[in-house]
Amino acid sequence: MSRLGTIGARLYRGEVGYDFIGKRKLWYGVSILITITAIVGLVVSGLNMGIEFKGGAVFTTPKTSTTVSEAEDLATEASGHQAIVQKLGNGGLRIQITEVDTAKSDQIKEQLSKDLDVPAEKIAADLVGPSWGEQIANKAWTGLGIFMVLVVVYLAIAFEWRMAIAALVALIHDITITVGIYALVGFEVTPGTVIGLLTILGYSLYDTVVVFDSLKESTVGITKQTRWTYSEIANRSINGTLVRSINTTVVALLPVAGLLFIGGGVLGAGMLNDISLSLFVGLAAGAYSSIFIATPLVADLKERDPQMKALKKRILAKRAAAAAKGESAEDDPSDGSVQDTAPAAAVVGQRQQPPRGHGRTPGKR
Repeated sequence: MSRLGTIGARLYRGEVGYDFIGKRKLWYGVSILITITAIVGLVVSGLNMGIEFKGGAVFTTPKTSTTVSEAEDLATEASGHQAIVQKLGNGGLRIQITEVDTAKSDQIKEQLSKDLDVPAEKIAADLVGPSWGEQIANKAWTGLGIFMVLVVVYLAIAFEWRMAIAALVALIHDITITVGIYALVGFEVTPGTVIGLLTILGYSLYDTVVVFDSLKESTVGITKQTRWTYSEIANRSINGTLVRSINTTVVALLPVAGLLFIGGGVLGAGMLNDISLSLFVGLAAGAYSSIFIATPLVADLKERDPQMKALKKRILAKRAAAAAKGESAEDDPSDGSVQDTAPAAAVVGQRQQPPRGHGRTPGKR
């Protein structure tokens, strides 16, 4: 078995683990800092909206010897607006200029014909009105809103309302960071970007639901035992699914990284950047939020429940009494434990593997 597989098995059995829940305030602080940075970038720099949202004209030329940088300068001078130029496979150019109406489009077409030394009738001009972009934006917001509502309803039914709230916070966290990165980097926002944003929500939700499902199974009959608190079981659930989350995220990021850094960066295929950046940032943010935001937030909300408060009080009192006698609270054979009533016993932790800080006293059995 590989080293990563061995570590994953030990994490699943509860033999080793990291205290994600205990350090949740640190992760909350990191997330708040990243989110604030993203919001500041969005407010200061704003989004570089594509022609589909602003409206404008797209000119497609036949094969020409003019370079992309030269065409950008010529198109910017002819229109008075910043132009985006891409080289096509047939040797032609795709020139995109925002905020251009029909009359201005004809003038720009004639000027480009002279500057690029190509017949005007062979330059195709397509106009995109701002109203069409507004319709796309409205549909995107509508789709996002419907998705969020369905997610909350489903999770509230399948799990509970606390998990639904935590998942919603994690999704908003992922979207905010991704949009903020777009503002900071200055990449153009196109319909491809919107598709990427909607896609990452599914990936983020998948990781979150995996942990929630483990947590739900592990906490069946939790109030019938006095061995583990809800936060301790939640921490076991994260550790038990940690390697799986890492594996799925890495496998998903590798092809997206190829699109972004090789396709968009090395090969200069700018259109790939529209969707690949949102996928890359969103996948990474989704994996982070599932582990460091969603589950710790569920534990926070759950520990406020009167039953969980009473359970934690009983557990701490039992541990204090056992410590005063020089014994371990986990040694009581009469105590009904979660693993006795839930199918996911390994996630909770085996009998001989109590939470960190509450180990067996040497010589006790």
